[in-house]
Amino acid sequence: MTATTPEARDADSQQGKGFETGYGSKGYRSYVLSTLLIVYILNFIDRNLLAAVGPAIKPELGINDTAFGLLTGAGFAVVYTLIGIPVARIAEAKHRVWLMSGCVALWSIMTALCGLSREITIGGAVIGAFWVLLACRIGVGIGESGCTPPATSLISDYYPPSKRSTALGYYGMGVTLGTMAASLIGAPVAEHFGWRAAFVVVGLPGILVAIILKLTVKEPPRGYTDPPNANKVPSIGFKAGMAILMSKPSFWATTIGVTFASFCGYGISTFQSIFVNRTFGLSTQDAGLYVNVPVYFASALGTLATGWMAERLINKYPNAIAWIPGAGLILSVPFYLLAFSTDVFGLCLFGLVVGGFVKYGYIAAQYTVAAGVVPVRVRATSTAVLIFMQNMLGYTFGPLFIGGVSDILFKLKVDALGQSDLTRKMCEAKGSLEKLAEAQQAVCKIAHPESLQQSMLITSCLYALAGAGLIVACRWLQKDMASARAVAAA
Repeated sequence: MTATTPEARDADSQQGKGFETGYGSKGYRSYVLSTLLIVYILNFIDRNLLAAVGPAIKPELGINDTAFGLLTGAGFAVVYTLIGIPVARIAEAKHRVWLMSGCVALWSIMTALCGLSREITIGGAVIGAFWVLLACRIGVGIGESGCTPPATSLISDYYPPSKRSTALGYYGMGVTLGTMAASLIGAPVAEHFGWRAAFVVVGLPGILVAIILKLTVKEPPRGYTDPPNANKVPSIGFKAGMAILMSKPSFWATTIGVTFASFCGYGISTFQSIFVNRTFGLSTQDAGLYVNVPVYFASALGTLATGWMAERLINKYPNAIAWIPGAGLILSVPFYLLAFSTDVFGLCLFGLVVGGFVKYGYIAAQYTVAAGVVPVRVRATSTAVLIFMQNMLGYTFGPLFIGGVSDILFKLKVDALGQSDLTRKMCEAKGSLEKLAEAQQAVCKIAHPESLQQSMLITSCLYALAGAGLIVACRWLQKDMASARAVAAA
């Protein structure tokens, strides 16, 4: 059902009443929100599966940490980010549910195709499995660009302002639940049937989800939950929309903060399984089940708790949606430093779990701020611009930074220990370590894990800058939200 059907036009005539009640019945709103959460979970399962099965992929492909950072980060994020804003502009004017359904189907098919990545020959030229996998990852990025901007726009029309932070926090759990599910499902499949099977198993069900989304989720009238007369706000062009965003300092402070958070978060999550594999000797399956699952489950609870807490405190502390996650990001730093510096597995797991719980509340904040400081016709664009910055700088360079620093430190360490001929592949490839001389094996056992460990420690400290950005946003947040409400009510 689109916003041009008789039923939708009748709903549109009731606009203003939804400012307090929301669109549709309470039960149906909950169904729609849960469906969008499932889509977002699927989004992050497909996105993070590569990191979850990293310990199995890297030795087979014979690539160093920098190349793995390129495969998991830039290979996905650049295309995902560049396409995100045009897709968001489509979402401002076209049927959002149709758009999301098509994108879910596309990224699911491309995820399954990742499982078919092998060395191929075209016109006599041999293309390695790494490049085929990278091409499929680009396809996943194209599809996933059509998820969050229309989803947050839909949620903002289904839920009134007083309920949005909790709703968006609930939706935001898809980041951590999806990352957790990638390990919960993908890691055991990869361990027993190979990493290629994991991509096929995870990818194909998304086609069914796309069909269910289209058949059961209604397209609400735009701005239904905004103040009366919000439906009279005309369509806003991209240039005018950007002019509005440029006048919102709270938006940009938030964007800078969450970009730093994404830089750290995507980098750490990309290498987390590899880190525990090198440091504690855990297999792909054990790293997924005993580390990633509890860490991301705790992170999901933290995301929801932040939105819930901010909603309860909003009357007394209007800026709670920004300063609570900002404080959480800063508080996460010592826990991550503990996790990446200890040789005791239990302490490492404790640091990762607590760090994830207090950190991930920024997801609820970023969507609440992006939707709240602009008029209804700019919401998908503001979300897309935030995601553009977050992913182009954070997702593209976070994994590359950790991988690059790790490889630099590895080279420095093997040189200092008198084994300059050693490479990462020699230390990591299956059966390779046992063939090395005893002195070389000893150096591998030091340089291979410690280089990544120190890179993770350096990156963790940057969470403090992320928290500072959100706290600084509090200075302008209420003023920017009030001006957006004034435009809607004009």
